[in-house]
Amino acid sequence: MAYFAPSILSADLTRLGDQIHEAVAHGADWIHVDVMDGHFVPNITLGTATVAAVRQATDRLVDVHLMVERPEPMLEAFAQAGADSITVHVEATPHIHRALQRIRALGCKAGVALNPGTPAEAVFPVLHLVDVVLVMSVNPGFSGQAFLPEVLPKARVLRQKLDEINPQALIQMDGGINAQTLPQAQAAGVDVFVAASAIFRHPQGIAAGMQALRRAAGL
Repeated sequence: MAYFAPSILSADLTRLGDQIHEAVAHGADWIHVDVMDGHFVPNITLGTATVAAVRQATDRLVDVHLMVERPEPMLEAFAQAGADSITVHVEATPHIHRALQRIRALGCKAGVALNPGTPAEAVFPVLHLVDVVLVMSVNPGFSGQAFLPEVLPKARVLRQKLDEINPQALIQMDGGINAQTLPQAQAAGVDVFVAASAIFRHPQGIAAGMQALRRAAGL
């Protein structure tokens, strides 16, 4: 099963509700919100107010990706804003078990993310706690970057490990996903495809962007 999670990082925020509706109408399963703090990554983006707006605009799963240092103090606020799933980076906190346990206690799906340079083994100790493992296929911080194929073996390793201890968990990939790179990710065991530019900045529009990704996934 393939799930599509358009990232609003590339959306027109003046038309956010309309653009989310169009993406959902053409096959979006999740709506992905990238939160950046200017410290963990070199950019500052969206916050709880945007998550609340997304929640009002759709009944699809609201997927919040926290690219922030020490995310623990923020978790409750994002849950209250309407997040269904919250993902934190293994590199961003020395207390990753506690962060994931807190996300679950708040009633959200728990995700752990790895940067391209972080080995799969870094998250092995917490795989039993997660619903999602997010493999970054670019260095996080900016939309529109080129896909890094060297992360594909990592996804395969994680799928094999999850199948042993937590087979219900999904592997998500984010960064440079488009109609050309999606099949590579899918072959490596990725279940959830995050795309920003390939959807919201597709030359023929959002519907065409979604349709291109669905065709690439064999749907």
